[in-house]
Amino acid sequence: MTNPLLEVFRSKVRTAVVLLLILLCFGIVGFKYLNDYSWLDATYMTVITITTVGFKEVGGALDEESKVFTIFLILASVVIVGFAIKVITEYIITKNDIGELKQKKMQKKIDSLSNHIIICGYGRNGKQATSKLMAYKKPFVVVERDKDVVDKFQSELVPFVLGNANEDEVLLQAGIKRASTLISALPNDADNLFVVLSARQINNKMNIISRASQETSYKKLKLAGANNVILPDKIGGDHMASLVVVPGLLEFIDNLSIVGKSNINIEEISVEKLYNTTSLKTIRDLDLRKKTGCNVIGYKDPAGEYLINPEAELELLPNSKVIVLGRPEQIHKLNSLYNI
Repeated sequence: MTNPLLEVFRSKVRTAVVLLLILLCFGIVGFKYLNDYSWLDATYMTVITITTVGFKEVGGALDEESKVFTIFLILASVVIVGFAIKVITEYIITKNDIGELKQKKMQKKIDSLSNHIIICGYGRNGKQATSKLMAYKKPFVVVERDKDVVDKFQSELVPFVLGNANEDEVLLQAGIKRASTLISALPNDADNLFVVLSARQINNKMNIISRASQETSYKKLKLAGANNVILPDKIGGDHMASLVVVPGLLEFIDNLSIVGKSNINIEEISVEKLYNTTSLKTIRDLDLRKKTGCNVIGYKDPAGEYLINPEAELELLPNSKVIVLGRPEQIHKLNSLYNI
């Protein structure tokens, strides 16, 4: 987002540069035709006059017309060069001050976050992660060491911490002690391993998800403390092969959406949001199909184990979750009915 104050200074800088070029051209042309100098000698005389360095003039003493022209050139150069120096200096100082103010404001926002997600690396995988999290309105912070990337993409919606995610100080600045999840999406497996180790030491309760390029890195990242390790290349290869083997099934799955405001097909819901768990109910008791049109296709017990296509008589225990499938309007009805 462009800062209006910086735009004003940029406009002034452009004006100052144009005035300097006009002054330089005016001086060169004047000395060229008043004294019959070569273009190089005319340029030399203009530069030493504008900068007032006091070097010896070309071809001896100047005639009266040249002296009058030189006086005018010196007076004009004092005003224009002085203006240019003032504007450029103010622009540099203001740019630095505004950059620092923006960073302080962003850090204040990050310091107010809790149970947020930290994304290390803003490459292809990092950008995809931020898009999904923004769609679900989940708070997050991106750690990125490339200043150009930070300057280009930082906004109120995408807060950045500039620095190397391998450094504990940078992770602390991103609020790792208050974070619920860390996603390490760096391109190098060794860097991801180091980040996972550091993050697990600082916050041993958080959920850590890491990217891996090599299958040999999978076990190492798990041992280092990653709860989940994703191999994008392997997933991509499996997906392409599946499009050959079971194209219809994959096309159906690809049309399912878990993110968005109007096209969600699958939702994971805590049972506490569906009923008061002090008195246990079954899937049949909830009767979500009749009330909303959604079907319960999965169940996650309190221990984190998943059950696909659970029976209608399954009791929904506290701290468990159900996975429901439905058309977008049915999911919306479910969310509205239970205020999710």
